[in-house]
Amino acid sequence: MAALGISAFQRPVKAKVPTADTGRPVRIGVVGVGGRGYSLLSILAGIENVHIPALCDIRPERVAIGQKLVTGAGQPEPEGYIQDDYAYEKLCAREDLDAVIIATPWDWHARMAVTAMKAGKYAGVEVPAAQTLEECWELVDTTEKTGVPCMMLENWSFRRDNLAVLNMIRAGLLGETVHAHCAYAHDCVTYFCDAEGQPRWQGEYLFTRNRDPYPTHGLGPVLSWMDINCGDRFDRLTTVATEPFGLRHYLQKIFGPDHPVLRRPVTQGDVVTTIVKTVKGKTIVITNDMVLPRPYDNRWLIQGTGGIYSQEHGAVYIEGRSPKSHEWESFASYQKEFEHALWRNAPADIEQRGHGGPDYLELEGFVQAVRAKGPLPLDIYDSVTMSSVVALSEQSIAQGGAPVECPDFTRGRWETRKPFFALDM
Repeated sequence: MAALGISAFQRPVKAKVPTADTGRPVRIGVVGVGGRGYSLLSILAGIENVHIPALCDIRPERVAIGQKLVTGAGQPEPEGYIQDDYAYEKLCAREDLDAVIIATPWDWHARMAVTAMKAGKYAGVEVPAAQTLEECWELVDTTEKTGVPCMMLENWSFRRDNLAVLNMIRAGLLGETVHAHCAYAHDCVTYFCDAEGQPRWQGEYLFTRNRDPYPTHGLGPVLSWMDINCGDRFDRLTTVATEPFGLRHYLQKIFGPDHPVLRRPVTQGDVVTTIVKTVKGKTIVITNDMVLPRPYDNRWLIQGTGGIYSQEHGAVYIEGRSPKSHEWESFASYQKEFEHALWRNAPADIEQRGHGGPDYLELEGFVQAVRAKGPLPLDIYDSVTMSSVVALSEQSIAQGGAPVECPDFTRGRWETRKPFFALDM
């Protein structure tokens, strides 16, 4: 694959709407065929003119399940790579691949994406894209040196409501955006431990780290709402965490006080709160709440000089437009009026295509970019900015909530870069 050059990561890109024109085949390998990888694979196998020549997983049974899915979609059986932890390197080296999708445990995301880019393959990597600041910089450096794009697969950037809010902001309804709140509030304690109470790979982090481990679902839409990396950027952040009450309470309740896992000290706080200050003096509150019992919630809120949107209320208030002064009105009419083109032109069965549709839209956009050999819907700078909160929050917590500086992954380009994500209006 020819290098695209750094300009390819800077120019605005009109939001691409799925069409019947599928063009040339796009050949994609998938690394990681667990629950998330299988879901992505099932969507890819249903996109016309997408071929899947290769799958990789350290578990042969998962590769076999993936192969069956692909052949069931009418394609030849993909070659399986199952030899060891580094079998993905052989997959990335194949000459018959245009791109690689990565859906593996978090510690492997960055190194696999770097390997794919160095082999000339577009990389689509699950969230978060990196665990450390060093990995963030390695992803940026590799993208810039090779000219090969990499995109974190942040599906909540493509949600129907979030894209309608983005159109409202770009139409000027909220004035200048000033403050945002977002969260990943999801009771995942049963995902962290198996039926015997032993930690799964995600659960192991509860005994070794204390940070916001999963900030990107909340931050995805906020970055485009606030033009982060396109006129503003993260300057510094501070993070605090509660003590770890939740996991021990759960384990004692389910398995009793003498369960062996209770002998291990838990380090991860139950609720983690991060406040980001931008260079232009704006603020973002990010909450992580994954252990205590609760319903799912993203708590999106965006506030500007002209009004406010609240996902929790399902409502907006627009100064001079809302019928009652300083009272909420339903978001429903705004959703209809400011519907994004990606949703206006989506397939009729879009809501059956992964998390209610966003998974399909992000993968369709990824495929179209690969086919056109152009920039991806989300770029590497936004991908690592979101992911960097993992490492930065850990630093701040360890320092008693002290502010820590946020790196400028754009190397100053944020001052002149123009908004590019999902341009519609």
